[in-house]
Amino acid sequence: MGFHIIHKPAGNTAFLCLFAGFPSLDNAAVRWQKAPRSNRFQARRQMKNFLLKLFTWWNSQTFGTQFWTWMYGEAVGEDEFGNRYYRTRGGAIDKTLGFERRWVIYNGYTEASMVPPSWHGWLHHTVDTPPTQENYKPRSWQKPHRPNMTGTPGALRPPGSTLSAGRRPKATGDYKAWNPGKQ
Repeated sequence: MGFHIIHKPAGNTAFLCLFAGFPSLDNAAVRWQKAPRSNRFQARRQMKNFLLKLFTWWNSQTFGTQFWTWMYGEAVGEDEFGNRYYRTRGGAIDKTLGFERRWVIYNGYTEASMVPPSWHGWLHHTVDTPPTQENYKPRSWQKPHRPNMTGTPGALRPPGSTLSAGRRPKATGDYKAWNPGKQ
């Protein structure tokens, strides 16, 4: 803060610049270059996250969803995947829908199969009580919820699939190629 004398390249005449409360602009580049690498990468990461939130909807919530949730939402709970569930404040009935709004903010990519069955039932108004307010104990024969793995390395690739490891087995003779000239 204060006065800085900056020399012009032509004529060597000095002029006075007043920076009230702002750091010197000529030193900004030097400070940026001398800053620890972690600060620069952190600034880039923050900018990337800002742009992703601004332009994409599949990377969790957008600014519109974040604002709507802040204005009208009430947190109901969180599932084992880190997804957060909301409803309108106080369970208020939406005039256009005729029932309360319920929504989810995904932890990471927006993938509907990441919602467990208990929360799915609550989101779709099949069940009125959210899973956080009920004492449910899973049966011994029930398996834990898994999201859809299609398109990922964890997808099912049965033997004989073109994407499975190894080679496809040769035809066993039970297949006859169709020939249009013969019946």
